[in-house]
Amino acid sequence: MEEERLQKFLASAGIASRRKCEDLIVSGKITVNGETITKLGTKINPNKDIVMYNGKRVEYKTDKIYILLNKPIRICYYNK
Repeated sequence: MEEERLQKFLASAGIASRRKCEDLIVSGKITVNGETITKLGTKINPNKDIVMYNGKRVEYKTDKIYILLNKPIRICYYNK
């Protein structure tokens, strides 16, 4: 996997929206490889770098589940 921006990684991991993740980075709540990151646009390699949020490791989710829902056929009952 290639490098990607830190806020995109955090958003895909389910931490928060991208905009909220930017706020978390600027406030200094995210560390990468033990170093606090406060600069937006920082790129990481999800396979090599260790990202921590509030002291817990952030895992990259690569498995996605797609659910397809169909509308039922419209059934009308008329009073005769």
